[in-house]
Amino acid sequence: MNRAKVNQGNNLADYHDVWVIAEQNEGKIHPVTIELVGEGRKLADSLAKKLAVVVPGADAEDEARKLLHYNVDKVYYIKHPLLKDFSTEGYALSISELILEKQPEVVLLGATSIGRDIAPRIAGKVGTGLTADCTKLEVDGEDHKLLQTRPAFGGNLMATIVCPKNRPQMSTVRPGVMEKAAYHQEIHGKLEIFIPSLKEEEIRTVLIEKVKSDKKKVNLIDAKVIVSGGRGLKAPEGFALVRALAEKVNGEVGSSRACVDAGWIEHLHQVGQTGTTVRPDLYIACGISGAIQHLAGMSEAKYIVAINKDPNAPIFKVCDYGIVGDINEVIPAMIEAIDKNGSFEI
Repeated sequence: MNRAKVNQGNNLADYHDVWVIAEQNEGKIHPVTIELVGEGRKLADSLAKKLAVVVPGADAEDEARKLLHYNVDKVYYIKHPLLKDFSTEGYALSISELILEKQPEVVLLGATSIGRDIAPRIAGKVGTGLTADCTKLEVDGEDHKLLQTRPAFGGNLMATIVCPKNRPQMSTVRPGVMEKAAYHQEIHGKLEIFIPSLKEEEIRTVLIEKVKSDKKKVNLIDAKVIVSGGRGLKAPEGFALVRALAEKVNGEVGSSRACVDAGWIEHLHQVGQTGTTVRPDLYIACGISGAIQHLAGMSEAKYIVAINKDPNAPIFKVCDYGIVGDINEVIPAMIEAIDKNGSFEI
């Protein structure tokens, strides 16, 4: 069934409110949703609009209600048995149906594997544009258009994009970029259940089995401490030191793009505009010079410690503490100091 609707010269005044499309897995809300709620609240206040969160699912009503504690005006719970497991068609069709009925002005999704899957399909069905992988969102002070900024040309420049003639204005936002919304005990919004007209024959894929890997998951977004290696490691074996330090400080291992491109470490560890944007409590950069693409992905860390042999490395201009020295000498000394102290605290 083709439910696409092409908006040709639609009346922009008919559209209102800012929406966040929540992502949930097995009933648990993805952290990027809380980040988008925080940013959505700012945009809604700038536009003098309300903020709503949309949660698709079959048994996620309790989790959906929890979002009312994050200063949102409404939570739309799209409830249907066919939404128990994620499917591209099920999510895209049901969310599009709600958008066409309620007509939000702005729609935000996380630039996750699921968000990147359904966002362009939703945009196509409701007849609007989409700006992917945004790192900054602002409201134009003159005409209230959404200014959507994202890296372009491999992260070498930043492009700001607007959607002047169609609504909603849609963006996917990279996880780790925006600050999470604060949790409040009191709530002032309400939950509304929406039953979509979803049919089983519209779902072209069926989940047969879930197979979970035994491999340790890399979670840079939620990490409190990240120890990253760069080209200054000289060889892939240099990451043995980085991992040893990360283990001592209960942190995750990160990397610059140069090391990933060289095949020294997997892309899942890459920090930067073309990798993962992070904001840990502590970021330790080992042998990283500080290219602008890398700095854009970690400069929001609470504390930055840089270790580099080059005293003129750009990383020293943004770090809180800088150590000029050989990482092969500095990192073992740090590990020894932690062992002598018996513990590590930020």
